[in-house]
Amino acid sequence: MRIATWNVNSVKAHLEAVLAWLKEAKPDVVCLQEIKCEDQAFPAFEFEALGYACAIHGQKTYNGVAILSRFALEDVVKGLPGDPADDQARFIAATVVDGSLPVRVASLYLPNGNPAPGPKYDYKLAWMQRLKAFAVETMKLEEPLVLCGDYNVIPEARDARFPENWCNDALFLPQTRAAFRELESLGLTEAYRALHPLKTGAYSFWDYQAGAWQKDNGIRIDHHLLSPQAADRLAAAEIHKHVRGWEKPSDHVPVMIILK
Repeated sequence: MRIATWNVNSVKAHLEAVLAWLKEAKPDVVCLQEIKCEDQAFPAFEFEALGYACAIHGQKTYNGVAILSRFALEDVVKGLPGDPADDQARFIAATVVDGSLPVRVASLYLPNGNPAPGPKYDYKLAWMQRLKAFAVETMKLEEPLVLCGDYNVIPEARDARFPENWCNDALFLPQTRAAFRELESLGLTEAYRALHPLKTGAYSFWDYQAGAWQKDNGIRIDHHLLSPQAADRLAAAEIHKHVRGWEKPSDHVPVMIILK
């Protein structure tokens, strides 16, 4: 099962690139973030024409997440549990039913948190604690679980071309990285780093500003966290960097894993 995550930075603005990549990479499941549209405006028809079922949790202009799947989607949950007052569309989970082995997959768009300190950073850290609680409860089922998306977290210095430029940024603050390690300490495996433990220069985001792409001034913030049952089946993890060089690209690129 090929499971990808991609912050598309507006699914309608970058629809041609998304469709082209789907035809090229042929993922089985795709978790999208920042679709930036309400459910009824999501281009489901175009994805269904390629054989994908769609689960959507949209929001006008901002945020928004979705899951595309070649297999049936069941038990869809929209919104991260733990705060009924949170109306930001940043989380959707569904069970992908492929034969006898269901896989629980979540598409998440973790808050940016800037400026930090401040209420936006407080929201980010609280959101991460809610994600941790969700993981704890879901892992009790002892089934394959994949939590993937734009985490807005730079886990280590080697995950940024110039880490010194991020020292005061919410993506790289010590509290942010500690909260990410708390997730891993539950028994979750960060897929890309597990298979590429010594890799440097591996990024999934390049800003539109200051020639970041041309200078390869990137950061790695798009991750798959796997429960033990999913990690046992991990066969590959790859960043599709070339997509950033396409015409009118998103500032993120797809990251895909393969589960046996």
